[in-house]
Amino acid sequence: MERTPPAGTVRVQFIGNATLLIRYGALTLLTDPNFLHRGQLAHLGYGLVSRRLTEPAVDVADLPHGDLDAVVLSHLHGDHFDRVARRHLDRGLPFLTTPHASRVLQGLFGFHRAVGLRTWQSHTLLRGDSLVRVTALPGRHAPAPVRRLLPPVMGSLLEFGDRSGRIRLVMYLSGDTLMFDGLRDIARRCPDIHLAVLHLGGTTLPGGLVVTMDAGQGADLLDVIRPHRALPVHHDDYGVFRSPLSDFLAEAARRGHGGRILRCLPGERVTVGGDTRR
Repeated sequence: MERTPPAGTVRVQFIGNATLLIRYGALTLLTDPNFLHRGQLAHLGYGLVSRRLTEPAVDVADLPHGDLDAVVLSHLHGDHFDRVARRHLDRGLPFLTTPHASRVLQGLFGFHRAVGLRTWQSHTLLRGDSLVRVTALPGRHAPAPVRRLLPPVMGSLLEFGDRSGRIRLVMYLSGDTLMFDGLRDIARRCPDIHLAVLHLGGTTLPGGLVVTMDAGQGADLLDVIRPHRALPVHHDDYGVFRSPLSDFLAEAARRGHGGRILRCLPGERVTVGGDTRR
């Protein structure tokens, strides 16, 4: 059993792709569960597939299932919620996700506690004295002409604190979004983000359609939200990722964001406190 992180800090274990195990006090969250193995195919819809190039750092069987309080799911794509997770996660585990994903999770897969959150809608979880308020944030997975072909996506704001309602640490999960004006609302409403987790990779579908942030867009988002720290994920696990992490690191450094970036290899953990300064 992993020890509880120090008071007022969040401990994040990077499992691979966009899958994180997040601990704050007594709370444990899992994000975008993707446990396919190297060589297996993720289904992206409309006959599109992508082969996984890496192994997840933690097998689904080795998760702390009894400790999990919820899954935060940005959207229903095969590299974010796969058939392995569907078979092995408890059907009574709460999912906090988009209304679209909630309907599918409940109706087709039997996850009866899936909660669909509209943009800026929140849901609060408590365990012991630990609290997290999860708020759905704007996200856009594709440009307008083809947006209906991809599942709706959300970013997430995780506000950690205690049952009194006092918030001590704020974490942002971008989800699979492109840079667009709606993300500027996040900076206006949430001006003090301690840790931002950025889904990158420049995911490119047939015909050259880019549907996740590449290096330049990731740096654009840092320009806008200016988090204390940023953790890049979702950049080398699948063949459809075309924008390598090295490009993002170079562009972030060129724009003066080098000091914000946390490096975390699959299997490693980072701990971030609410007193972190820019």
